Amino acid sequence: MSGHSKWSTIKRRKGAIDAKRGKIFTKLIREITVAARTGGEDPDSNPRLRSALQTARSNNMPTATIDRAIRKGMGDEAGVTYDEIAYEGYGPGGVAFLIDTLTDNRNRTTSEVRHLLTKAGGSMGDPGSVAWLFELRGLIAVEKGDQDEDEIMMVALDAGAEDISDEGDVWEINTLPTDLAQVADALREGGITPGRVEFIRVAKTTVEVGRDVAGKVIRLAENLEDLDDVQRVSANFEIPEDILHELSSTE
Repeated sequence: MSGHSKWSTIKRRKGAIDAKRGKIFTKLIREITVAARTGGEDPDSNPRLRSALQTARSNNMPTATIDRAIRKGMGDEAGVTYDEIAYEGYGPGGVAFLIDTLTDNRNRTTSEVRHLLTKAGGSMGDPGSVAWLFELRGLIAVEKGDQDEDEIMMVALDAGAEDISDEGDVWEINTLPTDLAQVADALREGGITPGRVEFIRVAKTTVEVGRDVAGKVIRLAENLEDLDDVQRVSANFEIPEDILHELSSTE
């Protein structure tokens, strides 16, 4: 889990920038639409939709926008159809990238992803070339603030969470994908408000990178995440603490 955790500091900061740009709404609307289309409109029987709704509400998405996205997914309102495509590739230093997308134009998305990988000195990979390096997990981030650590840990673990880690300004709660929604629900029922509820891909093994490569792979990851069609970027690099601190302090 360490590779993800060390990158999460940077990803949280980038997430705040995305929210200001309105990009996060675009991505969430697509996720809600596809979740409703594939699993139905009832969040109680559709964990993917329930998790997407929790994330949307934590980002203050208007209820009308959420409802419209669900109606589009159910075919009750006109809208584009999104395909789920995972791209695999390599970045600087041989770092493996797995890029999950929701797109209404496969050719456009393929071209954009390939361009960014190539520009960064990387390349597209064949299907299956890096996907085996990652496993799907659930992640809940809880802002520290006045939240009690022992209470968070007790509620989360009792609800099925696998572990909890201290990531500076937040507690990160890791779960099996099937337990993500129920753990988030338990936290809310216990008066604990999750800041983020999402599925992530965690690298089974990581590659430690130096400062030059770290900067390049971070920029590549951020550029990929800036694409409207990209929902999630996963990479198997790990940054030493001193380099991570240096990079964070210069942002």
